[in-house]
Amino acid sequence: MNRNDFTIRLEEKNDYSAVENLVRESFWNVYRPGCSEHYVIHVLRHDPAFVKELDFVMEQDGRLIGQNMFMKTVIEADDGRVIPVLTMGPICITPELKRKGYGKKLLDYSLEKAAAMGFGAVLFEGNIGFYGKSGFDYARKFGIRYHDLPEGVDDSFFLCRELIPGYLDGITGVYQTPQGYYVDDAEVEAFDRAFPPKEKQKLPGQIFE
Repeated sequence: MNRNDFTIRLEEKNDYSAVENLVRESFWNVYRPGCSEHYVIHVLRHDPAFVKELDFVMEQDGRLIGQNMFMKTVIEADDGRVIPVLTMGPICITPELKRKGYGKKLLDYSLEKAAAMGFGAVLFEGNIGFYGKSGFDYARKFGIRYHDLPEGVDDSFFLCRELIPGYLDGITGVYQTPQGYYVDDAEVEAFDRAFPPKEKQKLPGQIFE
């Protein structure tokens, strides 16, 4: 795909190092001092739930400026069914190009490809202010609960978009995050030592220690 000044294509093995560095730069000190997302993507590529056909990078002038990826997971429905769905991310745009529309273009393209493959819905954790522009809504409106979240606790971070209209009709249940997203802090630290040193900072708005 070529639109304006960028290209979106599938990630290749020789992109891995550059993509991990891009993810690291994008997430550093955002949600916690430092970040773990670059190690998460490193691990997820080898997970059986990883969807290699939905592993995208965005390029501009020969330089990687964005990426997105998807994982298969399930909703454990209250009636006993197991409903296949996707989850997404990490997704990022290089810091200097954030808030310029690139993220939405990458997201919309990715969702279009996921729908074309026949997947029914995407659920993940994100900000409704951004993802709502691409058709996401609060997962609670679809009757889907976030695993391990006590009743009454704020769930506004948990979003859903149907890729097949009506896919979640008549379904209530609990979404399960793929286990590959849960990484060991010591392993993150060891992996991060292969990258250029960066200062970890505790900043306002971070949600993890």
